[in-house]
Amino acid sequence: MTKKTHLWPENIVETEGQILVSAVVENQNQKRTNLWYRLGAEHRHLLTKTSDPFVVAMIFNAMRKSTDLYVHGQVSPSLLLNLEEFQAIWNCWLPNRYTKIEINADIEQPQPKRKRSENSVMAFSGGVDSCFTAWRHHNGSCGRSRRNLRAAIMIHGFDIPLEEKNVFERAAKNSQKILTPLGIKLTSVATNFRDLDDYWNDAHAAGLASCLMLLQEGYEIGLIASSPPYNNISIAPPWGSNPITDRLLSNDTFEIIHDGAAFTRAEKIRAISNWPQALRYLRVCWEGEEKDRNCCRCEKCIRTILNFRVIGLALPACFEQDITDSQIAAVRGLNAQHLFDYKKMLSNAKAAGICDSWVTSLEKCIKQNENILNRRRSLWQRIRKTVALRTHMRQLVLQSDFRKASAVQGAK
Repeated sequence: MTKKTHLWPENIVETEGQILVSAVVENQNQKRTNLWYRLGAEHRHLLTKTSDPFVVAMIFNAMRKSTDLYVHGQVSPSLLLNLEEFQAIWNCWLPNRYTKIEINADIEQPQPKRKRSENSVMAFSGGVDSCFTAWRHHNGSCGRSRRNLRAAIMIHGFDIPLEEKNVFERAAKNSQKILTPLGIKLTSVATNFRDLDDYWNDAHAAGLASCLMLLQEGYEIGLIASSPPYNNISIAPPWGSNPITDRLLSNDTFEIIHDGAAFTRAEKIRAISNWPQALRYLRVCWEGEEKDRNCCRCEKCIRTILNFRVIGLALPACFEQDITDSQIAAVRGLNAQHLFDYKKMLSNAKAAGICDSWVTSLEKCIKQNENILNRRRSLWQRIRKTVALRTHMRQLVLQSDFRKASAVQGAK
């Protein structure tokens, strides 16, 4: 029997200047929960009338649980077509985690064609990647790829938990200070998306796309700033946001674009280095106790500060204190993609003739993390070999038992 997840879009509710856009999600055990988005009532005219945002938000959850998705509302056929390829790719990458599912809707109907305006909205966190995307589309340094970037959304419930309302408000104010010189208006969107899917590294781009898709009545393009560059994509299991699958979270009238993957983190920092507001209010940290500022101790803070050093820039004002050599050497838990970044920084530092003590600490950090990753790989290889051997032995025993049973049956 096919397992099913049902989606029932609910009527938009407006209270105290806020609008709530939600859907009831019923899983295969008939347990119900709500997926919701909340934003200012002044944006109501931008909201889509389709269920496309909910479908995008639930795609990973349904694939992971192997449940077909039934949408009791209107969905764009072009989105459903794209999501078939999207599923095929993730199933190839992680077949033990994601299976291909069917998506059915009560109404499959294309959205009305509008006169092309190229109006764009981007997801903005206040970090290096999103600042770079905003900056290059503002000044036109991206050439023919330049979009008419009119607005940005900052999402509450992703890196800043929903219960930390004051923290998010402070972070959003700082992000608006970054964007104001560019003439870009920031909109805050709150959502409980992250509560519904615990594989955040895989699903976060779908979460970003679902929030952008809410506003497709006013925009035709949604920009998602890249994370790893193109030359880092094949090094490790795929990061949830990537140039291969992000674009498939689109329909015919609203295009999701993965932006800036041709640039490394250091190159992005160099590009925004003459933007005073970005250097003052940049926020890269998600591990610190105060999530509206940089802790200057976590791995991501350390990695960002090192990138500033490598390209010869002073510590920006967004970091209240510098890092020490011992902090650099003590960084642990790097995955393959982050280790690639650290190696690139070391290579750039040596190419620039930097011989400071922190370079030696960076080398120690890389060697330690390489050893840890190699031990992990070796352990997983031994585990896989053991499991394979046990499976093979079990099959031999079953075959032997079957032959014995057949011989007994034949003797009778």
